[in-house]
Amino acid sequence: MSQSITISNRSQLYVAAQKLLQFHANKKHFAFEGEMGAGKTTFIKEICKFLGSNKNISSPTFSIVNQYATSSNVLIYHFDFYRIKNEQEAYDMGYEDYFAEDAYCFIEWPEKIKGLLPQDVVWVKIEVNNQERIIHY
Repeated sequence: MSQSITISNRSQLYVAAQKLLQFHANKKHFAFEGEMGAGKTTFIKEICKFLGSNKNISSPTFSIVNQYATSSNVLIYHFDFYRIKNEQEAYDMGYEDYFAEDAYCFIEWPEKIKGLLPQDVVWVKIEVNNQERIIHY
């Protein structure tokens, strides 16, 4: 991680999403770390908006993965591994097929599958500091 952005209100997230994707322009796999309620899903929603998705972006807590497409048919996979108990469950759901596609993969709770993540994954850490969020990448 070599960049940080401090967010003091939700309206700043879109610009933060733009900066993240511009800084890592050739990357498609992003792992989001942060405590419960830090804003991982909210930030991913803004990233999807920036990429051109008009879909209703929601947390895939129960489905584990949600699929979205942008207006130019770019695929986005949004994962939430909070509920899995071990890496075998990720194998069982076919995670490797998703990661192998030419699609964006936004991964919440990546520490649950750390050994399965692509080597070039971009780690994004969201730190809560009072009412602000500090996004490190």
